[in-house]
Amino acid sequence: MMRHLASTFPKSGILLLGKTVQSLVPSTLISQAESLLDAHRIEDASNLADQQRKKLQANITVDEDEADELRYVYQRIGFQCFSETLFEDAGKHFFNGDLDPRVLVSYYPELRGSLLTSNATADVFAGVAEHMPPESSVDDIIRNYSPFLDTQTAPPTAELRRILGMAAVEMLESFLKKCRRKRVVEGRKEPEPSFAVVDTVLAKLYAQGEKTADLRTLIEEPNSIVLVELEPVLKTTGQYHALSLLYRQSNNDEGLLEIWSKIIDNEWTEPDIPDPIGDMLTLLMSSRNRPLIQKWGLWLTRRNPERGLTVIAPDDHDGETETLRQLLMPKDSGKRPQRPDDDLALLKDIQEANPAAGARFLEYLVLQKRSLSRDLHTQLATVCVDQMLSALKDDSVSKLWRAKASSYASSHESNSTFFSYFVSTTPDSPSKLSRLKALLFLQGSSLYDGELIRSRLAAYRQQGLSLELAVVDGKLQNHQSALSALVNDLQDSTSAEAYCTLGGDVIPSKSIQTLCGDPKLGLSMWTSAWTGKSKQKTVDETVSIAKRKELLKTLLQVYMHNQTSNVDRAARLINAQAMNLDVVEVLPVVPEHWSVQVMSSFLSRSFRRTVHAQNEGRIVKALANGQNMRVKEETYPVLRDEGMVVEEAGDDGSFDEKVDGEKDAARWSSAGAVDIM
Repeated sequence: MMRHLASTFPKSGILLLGKTVQSLVPSTLISQAESLLDAHRIEDASNLADQQRKKLQANITVDEDEADELRYVYQRIGFQCFSETLFEDAGKHFFNGDLDPRVLVSYYPELRGSLLTSNATADVFAGVAEHMPPESSVDDIIRNYSPFLDTQTAPPTAELRRILGMAAVEMLESFLKKCRRKRVVEGRKEPEPSFAVVDTVLAKLYAQGEKTADLRTLIEEPNSIVLVELEPVLKTTGQYHALSLLYRQSNNDEGLLEIWSKIIDNEWTEPDIPDPIGDMLTLLMSSRNRPLIQKWGLWLTRRNPERGLTVIAPDDHDGETETLRQLLMPKDSGKRPQRPDDDLALLKDIQEANPAAGARFLEYLVLQKRSLSRDLHTQLATVCVDQMLSALKDDSVSKLWRAKASSYASSHESNSTFFSYFVSTTPDSPSKLSRLKALLFLQGSSLYDGELIRSRLAAYRQQGLSLELAVVDGKLQNHQSALSALVNDLQDSTSAEAYCTLGGDVIPSKSIQTLCGDPKLGLSMWTSAWTGKSKQKTVDETVSIAKRKELLKTLLQVYMHNQTSNVDRAARLINAQAMNLDVVEVLPVVPEHWSVQVMSSFLSRSFRRTVHAQNEGRIVKALANGQNMRVKEETYPVLRDEGMVVEEAGDDGSFDEKVDGEKDAARWSSAGAVDIM
């Protein structure tokens, strides 16, 4: 709807003579322009308006009525040119006439969209409104300008129509650019209804014309773009980067993630967005919208588990993920920790999305969040074992591990364990890492189902997994089986003796701490979970000594079971652990053909300790007797001063009590037999 503005006219001079009135009315700018336009002298009318504009610009102050007249004339000329498809000239006159951009945009229905509603109003001069084209669109103006030409099917006229249509669009673009530039120069910051129309339609024209640089400049500058109007055009023309900029300005995180997801899935292509995954991670890491993070974190794990979980992965040498924080695995802030049920539900979703990502999240729950769920510990133990067995299916890996066991058994140093030997001599590889993870977790955790894990490992004992079986047997208190695997399968007497000393642990904490300090392996998370102060054992010393003696006795039995290869080890154990082995229990186990010289150290130390214990007992007994005599001597004066109680037998057989001092007691004692209590 348009509001009409009345035209203004200059004052006229009036002369009153008798009964007649004569008036001298000067020719106005509007009347002159109207006459020229009626005569179709458009160029002369344009020159007339330009002369008037120069005259007004030369004045110090501009009369507003004269300025309105000039605007009227320019708009009148502009619509005359517009009706005759002189679009370039029309655009210049519209701008000089300060035409409301919404009036011109109304003739472009494919561009105006829903920007102009039936309730929208614009100010237009009444005289201009009368001469505005009655057509509803530029296409109708072009078609009606030459009604006798077939502009639909005839090739020459169709080409003419296309050229005129392009000229009309170029004129609109130039006009809107000038309007926007004028707004910036004048510093008009208060929003006006025309601002949104100008910016949105201009952005549409840039997008359709593939003027990416101009479109980006328009978006990055302060603007009044209506996103819902421009969004379909940007998607149709493939201007996804521009759309992402608008989404950022409107804080539409969901829209941004949708764009990046389609680029990742190769549905869309956008060279100006080279790393959509990185952009997605950056947004999600800074977001506090937990449902949004989990939704798109799960989506990302289906495509890229490493970056979807954003677990710091020290084994990634490209450094790409080392600077990323956790998305699905955030550190607890203490304000609103997730419940265990939420963790389990999220774990299930991740496992369904990507099993590898589910394994990483399971590691986080158990190793970093320190979950005490037996089910989670069993799941992680199963995952670790499965990964190790998967690596073992490779013939080269299987041969390498068996070769390491054989090499250790034949040439290892006496003070080195098989675990340390394997870590130091095996080249770094994913298979080595999977085995170390399995060993560390099986050693450190006591919450997994040992029987289940042992059943999975039992079939691979001959393929070099005796160490893993020994660790699990230690957890199950199957000490005989664990020590047999260490001694007979691996020939690792050092680990076997450490097993007895540590009460059932195969891998010493010192070896675990050494792994923790090696940044190349990246096992700090796996070692810190079991070597911290909160995980240190607090075993009663008496129970520990008793258990140690029992384990040493079991180890000696294992040595004696295979006397051919373990004679030296058994002798060394007996001589080294004389304090923890009882000679009465050792002698029945020792073969009869052993010479006394083999156990001379053990026997001499045992006998010496026995004699020492006997002598120590005599000394303790003598000291106790001396202490008793000293106590009696110290208490005698007290008893003497207190006196005594004497009972005398009466004639009727009853007893009378009499208390007296030392002298009376002595006299009564010499008089006859008495009972002293």
